[in-house]
Amino acid sequence: MARTKEFDRDEAVRRAMKVFWEQGYEATSTDDLLRAMGIGRQSMYDTFGDKHGLYLEALRCYQAEYSANLVECLRSHPSPLGAIREYLLSIPNGTPKERARGCLTTNATSELANVDPDVATLLKTSGALGHGALERVVKEAQRKGELSPRVDSRVAAGFLLTTIAGLRMSAKAGTPPEVLRDIVDFALAGLQSR
Repeated sequence: MARTKEFDRDEAVRRAMKVFWEQGYEATSTDDLLRAMGIGRQSMYDTFGDKHGLYLEALRCYQAEYSANLVECLRSHPSPLGAIREYLLSIPNGTPKERARGCLTTNATSELANVDPDVATLLKTSGALGHGALERVVKEAQRKGELSPRVDSRVAAGFLLTTIAGLRMSAKAGTPPEVLRDIVDFALAGLQSR
């Protein structure tokens, strides 16, 4: 008779996500994951298949949380442009540990997107969702007169996604918060001047 799994799957995925986020895929060993999740090797294999399957699940978990945070930030501000600014500033205004850890999606992009089709597919899907959320808020900023109607909302959303990724990579590389804030101001000024 098979034993019942005696761990919280969602919590185990979140713990694995943190390890992958801090160390990267290649630098993370199965033993690192087992220690973090507090489960046995067989439970991990029975539940997630292997390290790669667990990584994909951790990346999906991160992307769901990241997307929810992005959407919440963009919806919670009375000014669409203010919401964009607030979200961009959340990167330099994060704690030193948050800045050093970077973004799991950006980390996955730089480490695996070119060599792992499963990761590339997840990143493409996540990117499309983020792009859609940002495009909607850009259109709302146009409706409220905060951005020119001449701004191509699709291009602006792509610009903002690229800015977010660049800010996260720069933060991870140790760029000082005040420099990142200046970049946020410059990016938004460029968007408004179009």
